[in-house]
Amino acid sequence: MRKESEGGERVLVVDDEADIVALVVFHLAKAGYRVSSAGRGGEALAQIGKERPALVVLDLMLPDMSGFDVLERIRGDPSLRGTAVLMLTARGEEPDRIKGLSLGSDDYLTKPFSPQELVLRVGAILRRVRAGGATDDVLQIGPLHINRDSHCVSVTGKDVDLTPIEYKLLLLLADRRGRVQDRAQLLEHVWEAAPDIQTRTVDMHVLRLRSKLGPAGDLIETVRGFGYRMRPDSAG
Repeated sequence: MRKESEGGERVLVVDDEADIVALVVFHLAKAGYRVSSAGRGGEALAQIGKERPALVVLDLMLPDMSGFDVLERIRGDPSLRGTAVLMLTARGEEPDRIKGLSLGSDDYLTKPFSPQELVLRVGAILRRVRAGGATDDVLQIGPLHINRDSHCVSVTGKDVDLTPIEYKLLLLLADRRGRVQDRAQLLEHVWEAAPDIQTRTVDMHVLRLRSKLGPAGDLIETVRGFGYRMRPDSAG
């Protein structure tokens, strides 16, 4: 199953339910996006490699492979580091939500859903992806280097692959280093306060970000009872 509409940024809808695909494609196309679709995980991965969509709306339950597996493949490919993922699924239990966010999804929406909310979520994610790249400055904090122009991050010269959300979270903490950012502030500025995003989402992303940064992960401090900050004493 493959279907495409003309418009602006490219979005791939991955779901094996034809009525869901038709609904999502219609509303996203109406909002001005270039939309294509796939009904199986393998087909989706092939299209992602060929079309390089800005965002993938990804169902969790697919006939040939799990949406989690598709997400892992996307996040495991350095060439797809800028591809955002919105998980759209009937499985809304907390363990599934946490797993999706831990694997690097940018947002999580459960069925049944409001098409208007989905369009707003897609727009918010893509704005976050575009944010922060207005200058060509390289920010250095100890072993950590952040290139604002290319959105590239490295630690002691080794590239670090981050999701769009992880990159924006890191950049916000780096720009405000030395100042505590509470979870509500992070949700507002990084996630743009999506309706059902919870503070635990921040904790999960910080945990994953620290892990990816390796030795530079210690730069991000937990301020118990408040939130997080990046240490100022290693700023370059």
